[in-house]
Amino acid sequence: MNSSDLRLAVQKAVEKAKIVDVHTHLYPPCCDKLLLRGVDDLLTYHYLTVETLRYGEIGPEKFFSLSKHLQADIIWDVLFERRSPVSEACRGILTTLNSYGLDPTSESLGSIRQYFSELSLDEHVDLVLEKSGVDTLVMTNNPFDEEEEPHWGPEFISDNRFKTALRIDDMLNSPQATFKKLEQRGYKPVTDTGGLDYCVMRKFLLDCANRIEPVYLAASLPPGFDWSEDAIGYRVLKNVVLPCCEERGLPIALMIGVKKLINPVMGLGGDGVGCSPVEAVAKLCLENPSVKFMVTMLARENQHELAVTARKFPNLTVFGCWWFLNNPSLVEEITRMRVELLGLSFIPQHSDARVLDQLIYKWKHSKGIIAEVLYDKYADLAKTGWQVSAEDIGRDVEMLFSENAKELTGIK
Repeated sequence: MNSSDLRLAVQKAVEKAKIVDVHTHLYPPCCDKLLLRGVDDLLTYHYLTVETLRYGEIGPEKFFSLSKHLQADIIWDVLFERRSPVSEACRGILTTLNSYGLDPTSESLGSIRQYFSELSLDEHVDLVLEKSGVDTLVMTNNPFDEEEEPHWGPEFISDNRFKTALRIDDMLNSPQATFKKLEQRGYKPVTDTGGLDYCVMRKFLLDCANRIEPVYLAASLPPGFDWSEDAIGYRVLKNVVLPCCEERGLPIALMIGVKKLINPVMGLGGDGVGCSPVEAVAKLCLENPSVKFMVTMLARENQHELAVTARKFPNLTVFGCWWFLNNPSLVEEITRMRVELLGLSFIPQHSDARVLDQLIYKWKHSKGIIAEVLYDKYADLAKTGWQVSAEDIGRDVEMLFSENAKELTGIK
């Protein structure tokens, strides 16, 4: 296979690849208003909100007091009409609109809004999944979310495209407050003598799992999470969460490194990033060989050590370029390094989408970068005399975009 044929084979395989998106914040259509979608939700997502507020033309307090419609008007004016939309978040808007056949250089924001208003919820979901290539996505499902949890009936898990993940952040990051919530629900996690009843907490998690049938448990942890044996959060992880994972055969996804609200006035856009102890992940993998760990870290500085650690532990799968790392230059750097260290034994990307339409641009942009990395690696193989066929490439691409995730989570 010559160079041009090789590039074409890789591009075709990646373009037609069906995706298992292992981490999103989306909801099935039955949740209706909880599922963010359309141009106003795209524009007012916190990536673009903080970018707009950086220019200082309006203060955060005044901005957040406005309706979503007016916020979107301001963002469109500041970032798209009076400046070139060169950031990745802005380019994502343009890629998404173009995929619908909308031309933001000639159409008004009003006409774009009109297009989305004419899509029914079911039509919109079907269209986005088709355009993005996402076959299956995994949600983020918090049992303590008072808006979401009432939807946890049969219809919630009836759409096979939307898989659940049981989010247990609260139990690890703010256990004392969580204990009070458990008591309100009829569980007694603290004994009369002041000790912790791990069995009661495990029952709560297993009861939740029976309701929504998650494909993994998940937690987002700060870089300063206390991994010491006497820390309550770590004890809950060790004695409650990991035994539940082992009992149900479920992986646990750890997303590590977010500093919450370093600037509270920015709202959801006020979070930051910090380096995290990779050795803590190694310790978990070593002490729990029968538990499968999915780990992504937010700091660029953690990526090499995390990949090296994954080489040593078959029960550790590195996944995605999370949040602040989901920028083209970093996705390329990190994916290239992971291929060189881990071969095909990782999950290169997840969308982390909170707005339905974000699936389109996040996967289109990532697929283009991953295809270039794979082409370079196959070209390197060719220089050694090892030739790959189109079938080989298709097999490898399928592993990266869906099969590794399916094998790890049990998704059919």
